[in-house]
Amino acid sequence: MAQDNKVVRFTGANQQERFAMPGELVRLRDRSGQALKQVLARFFEQADDTLFALADKAGTNQDQTAYFDAMRELRLSRKSMTVSVLQHVSQAFNEMGRTRSGAASSSLEQVDQDGLGLVDHEQLEQQVAIDNLTTRLRNRYQESVHLLAARIRHLVPELELADAQMPLGPEVICNAIGEACADLDIDIRAKLVVLKLFERLMADQLDGFYRDCNQALIDAGVLPNMKRPPVGRPRAVGASSGAGRPQQGSGQSSGEPATDESAVTGGAPGSSSATFQELTSLLRRGQGDTVVTGAPASSGSVLGTGQLVSELEQLQIAARGQVGEPVMPLREQLHPLLQDTPGQIAQADSDVINLVAMLFDFILEDRQLHPVMKSLIGRLQIPVLKVALSDRNFFNRGGHPVRKLLNELALAAIGWTEKREGARDPLREKIAEVVDRVLEEFTTDTTLFEELLEDFGHFMDLDRRRRELVEQRLKDAEEGRAKHERASQLATEVIDAQTAGRNIPEAISQLLKEPWTRYLQWLALRAGEGSEPWQEACEVTARLVWSVDPSPVSEHTRTDLLRSIPSIVDDVRKALQEISWDPFATDTVIRDLELAHVDVLQRLVTAPVEEPGPAPDQEPQAEPAGEPEARQPATAERPPETAVEAGDARPEAEAVAPSVPEAWLARADQLTVGSWVEMTGEDLRVRCKLAAFIRATGKYIFVNRSGAKVAEYHREDLAEALQAGVITMLDDGLIFDRALESIIDNLRHNRKD
Repeated sequence: MAQDNKVVRFTGANQQERFAMPGELVRLRDRSGQALKQVLARFFEQADDTLFALADKAGTNQDQTAYFDAMRELRLSRKSMTVSVLQHVSQAFNEMGRTRSGAASSSLEQVDQDGLGLVDHEQLEQQVAIDNLTTRLRNRYQESVHLLAARIRHLVPELELADAQMPLGPEVICNAIGEACADLDIDIRAKLVVLKLFERLMADQLDGFYRDCNQALIDAGVLPNMKRPPVGRPRAVGASSGAGRPQQGSGQSSGEPATDESAVTGGAPGSSSATFQELTSLLRRGQGDTVVTGAPASSGSVLGTGQLVSELEQLQIAARGQVGEPVMPLREQLHPLLQDTPGQIAQADSDVINLVAMLFDFILEDRQLHPVMKSLIGRLQIPVLKVALSDRNFFNRGGHPVRKLLNELALAAIGWTEKREGARDPLREKIAEVVDRVLEEFTTDTTLFEELLEDFGHFMDLDRRRRELVEQRLKDAEEGRAKHERASQLATEVIDAQTAGRNIPEAISQLLKEPWTRYLQWLALRAGEGSEPWQEACEVTARLVWSVDPSPVSEHTRTDLLRSIPSIVDDVRKALQEISWDPFATDTVIRDLELAHVDVLQRLVTAPVEEPGPAPDQEPQAEPAGEPEARQPATAERPPETAVEAGDARPEAEAVAPSVPEAWLARADQLTVGSWVEMTGEDLRVRCKLAAFIRATGKYIFVNRSGAKVAEYHREDLAEALQAGVITMLDDGLIFDRALESIIDNLRHNRKD
């Protein structure tokens, strides 16, 4: 929290700068503060459990430490962070119109390049996280925020409030969170975890908060009948009441926004949050866009929006029987109807038709969707057009139920592949059911889409939980297999390192290969390769090998061996008992070991004395010639995490080869769990997602939509497949937003200068 916010300055205050806050805003400030306090309380309660779960599932020690640091600091700073956020929001009310939110930024064209300077990397990362949170809140609660802003501006017409200055707006709340997080005594990694947690948890808790804030102003009589937020920036105070009002007979209701190019004053063309005004302005300036019109009429009459929607009912009825047929583009479906309909289509309605047609053109050409799913979703063209004609906010509202339903259907279908003939396909059946209900039941009431959205969401939740259970079992099995492989590798490395260059009797060689290897594997799984029991086992291994081939031989070797044999035999017996090795086999092993010791002692009587060597308790620590690295896993000085990293680095070091460009290796590294890909074979295309990355073996595990394992790749193999196009990434972003972005980009590219 910035310290300047705690300082009250008495000097330099001009009487004209004072702001007399209306009573309605005073009450809103107090009421919203209490509501926001409750939201923060719920966040902190959920944050503790969420961070603990994340730490438990962390893939690395570094991630786990970041989660635990964040959890501890949130517990300690809960009260101070809550106070900081509430003070910041209260200040936005008290200094309304005079504060500048940190999230507000000018366009690149307006930036003074001479004033640019280097920004601390950690500050930049934190600001990016705050900006992402702001964007998510604004997109999610766009309608509620705009309604609240309109009511606040109505109460203070003398102030020109930007969105970033609006009390209770996403910018103010998110920057309050950013200030509260700034004083947390944790590193940037843990701090980003906290900010991501706000994005994950708090974004779901503000729906009721914004509804209550709007209701507070409605109860106070502030624009109680306003149901939809105004489009674009508010008019300047004193502007003509007729400005921007559509002409009668244009097909627009008096409450709908004008679509003239001059009305395009706000927003950001080129993003999916562009308003209907901006879209239509770009559309009219485009080149080669088909303008939809009805049949010419001598009277020059204009076909009303309501009449056009009624005419579309026949096309919707016809679409009910088009199951399994190729999807006809919207313009082709409308052509016969419009040719037989007398009257000119209103400009605004023509714009809507073109925009919806372009929207579905994108969906039907999208390579992310299977043709069967395109056919199903494409049957919704007429109902969606009816919604867009009746509700201009269809393009403005990110949370519109029709848009959300389209997004959910496409998102669910991205990983779908066709089942074999006769096999049941619940997802396809469910999507077909949703489409059929829309075609059968939809007239003009969009509450049907809300009902279908809730029902489909419930279906997907159950389906997701089932798939997650299957995927988790697969992940557990793969991780267990990887641990066993790693344990086997460690045991082999230790034994090979100690026996290299030594003459080991056959019986003792069998002991090392079978029961002793099994013991080392068991210990690596149970205690870990960096643990004290593991280090002790490595030392026993070294002493055991030395006892059957003590070299070099000194004058003290035979005496040292006689002193060490009882403890070596005892350690071997205890080790085999720990893994419940067969008692009779254990007795045989011990007898063979004792015989080997007798042979060694007899040889030492006549063995020539070599250079003095270290004592027996130091002998196992000696590095065999030519094998310094092979002995490294058994050294006690190396910390546990370094041993793990060294083991993980081995498959990675083997994978990195000059045959794969670094850019494709980076692409493989950037692949995140949950990402969908398409794998192409000689005569097969399979859609699957990355279900897990097994760090111990460096394996990427891919599963199909049912959670069954499809393929596994190591890093280099995955990079090669990406480079060769055998594996291609699928964009699982929201299809409506991607379609709007594509439409805007195309219109801006093709528009006339």
